[in-house]
Amino acid sequence: MSAALVTGAAGGIGAAVCRRLAGAGAPVALLDRDPEATEAAADALRARGATAVAVPGDVTDAGAVEKAVVAAEDALGPLATLVNVAGVLHVAAVTEIDDADWRHCLDVNATGVMHACRAVGARFAARGRGSVVTVASNAAGVPRTGMAAYAASKAAAVAVTRCLGLELAGQGVRANVVCPGSTDTAMLDAMGDLPADHAALVRGSAETFKLGIPLGRVAAPEDVAEVVAFLASDAARHVTLQTVYVDGGASLGP
Repeated sequence: MSAALVTGAAGGIGAAVCRRLAGAGAPVALLDRDPEATEAAADALRARGATAVAVPGDVTDAGAVEKAVVAAEDALGPLATLVNVAGVLHVAAVTEIDDADWRHCLDVNATGVMHACRAVGARFAARGRGSVVTVASNAAGVPRTGMAAYAASKAAAVAVTRCLGLELAGQGVRANVVCPGSTDTAMLDAMGDLPADHAALVRGSAETFKLGIPLGRVAAPEDVAEVVAFLASDAARHVTLQTVYVDGGASLGP
């Protein structure tokens, strides 16, 4: 398989995507803002026999993203896959959200996706091939109380990705979106006091107008990574501009 660049690669869904792509034989470049954590994640892949390189950087910095892409291609050869996973979450009502938290969500979740799509997409277009997969959220398409900044930024990430896919379809580049629901990651843990078995998420909450999860379980990062890997692969060669919800039915298929 050709080389892949994954943002937000040091943990959670990003790390699972790296493991899945590397397991399929793809050389993987790991982009995350924490240099030590990024190198440790790359070390873990190399310990499994994978080809992996850490290219630390902050996706909110366009120059840092360009530098990371250059480093990735210098180490692994031309990239053929970009997976945008880097994301942050701030929980607050619209009437209470802090300006800095609002900007932080938009900077990472939306502008970060644009920076990576712009840097990698131009290279894909010149080569006449490539696949972009952005990991957004079901909150991008379904209102959630207290999550306006996150939802707005993820909706913007969806729009950026789909516009890129339309613009570059003629050059053989595909772009798709995966929208997870509740997934067992550090971001979910940071949202508040949830039971260890995630029973409250499965039940849902009438007070916050949040449906439960029909499949009766919170996703594992690997559940999302499997769908990402399919969309990135040649098995999905005729799939582009699509948004796939991986939330156990929590959004009832919007």
